[in-house]
Amino acid sequence: MANKRDYYEVLGVDKSADKEAIKKAYRKLAIKYHPDRNPGDKEAEEKFKEATEAYEILSDDQKRPIYDQYGFAGLDGMGGAGQGGYSHAFHDFSDIFGSGSGFEDIFSSIFGGGGFGSSSRSSRSSNDGASLRHDLEISFKDAVYGCKADIHFRHNEVCSHCNGTGGEAGSTRKTCPTCQGSGQVRRSAGFFAIQQTCPTCQGKGTVIDRPCSYCHGSGVQEKDKVMTISIPAGVDNGKRIQIPRMGDAGTNGGQAGDLIIVLHVREDKFFERSGNDLYCAVPISLSQALLGGEITIRSLDNRSITFKVPAGTQHGKLLRVKDEGVPYSNSSRKGDLYIKLMVNLPSKLTKQQVQLMEEYAKIENATTSPDLVPLSKLSN
Repeated sequence: MANKRDYYEVLGVDKSADKEAIKKAYRKLAIKYHPDRNPGDKEAEEKFKEATEAYEILSDDQKRPIYDQYGFAGLDGMGGAGQGGYSHAFHDFSDIFGSGSGFEDIFSSIFGGGGFGSSSRSSRSSNDGASLRHDLEISFKDAVYGCKADIHFRHNEVCSHCNGTGGEAGSTRKTCPTCQGSGQVRRSAGFFAIQQTCPTCQGKGTVIDRPCSYCHGSGVQEKDKVMTISIPAGVDNGKRIQIPRMGDAGTNGGQAGDLIIVLHVREDKFFERSGNDLYCAVPISLSQALLGGEITIRSLDNRSITFKVPAGTQHGKLLRVKDEGVPYSNSSRKGDLYIKLMVNLPSKLTKQQVQLMEEYAKIENATTSPDLVPLSKLSN
């Protein structure tokens, strides 16, 4: 007993720890030091045994009080883990790693199996096909107004030669000789009995005496597919469109997966988008800015849009044109179009323009010592 560590120290819990805390600590150690995860590592195996022994005692309502009061000496003669055995350590195995704990899935991913303990999970049931992703690039205009698009992709379809049975005409299925029809094989892994999907029949429990020459027994074939899809108006970059049952075909009668279209919207040269509003910039002349006027531009969908420029318009002013933006999903509403007016000053003037501007300058009488403008006003 001199070399044995205190059970609470082994599990890393306080003496006041409740059953749930003890169970949680043991789960963590069992996964970390399990022999299958540490093949050939004697130290890990010993730590696994040590943790299991500690859990058996501290989870037992009769043994724990005795251990708390008398230590290891109090356990002598009681049998089980106190004497180095494991007769009771896994009587309630599902309570440690089973129902609702999520650890059955963890152990399955660690050991590649389909279960453990005395439970049996047959994989002979139908398997749904995988969902597929297809990336599609569209123009800015098509994203705003919607469009039809042809997509080309590859997916698994039910084999046309065997109709998904996996066998040639007249072939028969027989019980898998490896798993004897269970769909799983069982092997010993330390203190656990690990069940894995049978490598011979892939979990079906049966094998075909004459596999299909087209799909080699899988029941599916990879094929090219071309289809036309509708892209709704108002979609944005990264939008996903899900097309049911156009992914890979299922096996053993399972449903096909879905096809997920991920949209990538190209930038436009003249228009930008913010939510459901569109933005563009339009140059106007100095006289139009000073005197105002009517301007006509081409919209994103090549329509004519006419708007009025107020007299005295400043460079960078935003004008709003209602209902000329991006359509809202499942609605007749649209966002607005915002037009940024850029006053275009001439770099060269004619003689007549110079004379007129000189006359205007006399009338304007502009100051040659202006006050500084607060920077906050420049962003407005």
